[in-house]
Amino acid sequence: MEAIELIRQIDRLPVPQRMFIAERIIHSVREEEQTATLKEAADSLYEDYKNDPNLTAFTSLDYEEFYETR
Repeated sequence: MEAIELIRQIDRLPVPQRMFIAERIIHSVREEEQTATLKEAADSLYEDYKNDPNLTAFTSLDYEEFYETR
């Protein structure tokens, strides 16, 4: 279905349903935008976290056994 036809179909719906569709679209766009931003940030810092010993100091503890005290 093309965008114009989709818009025509949405225009025929009652207002509450159109509002629901608009809210879902906005939520979807924001989620995509946030995911892209987070991915971009992670990609830009990847080399720093991979190579900077100040940022990876605690990874030396990754393979130690952990026992919770109760």
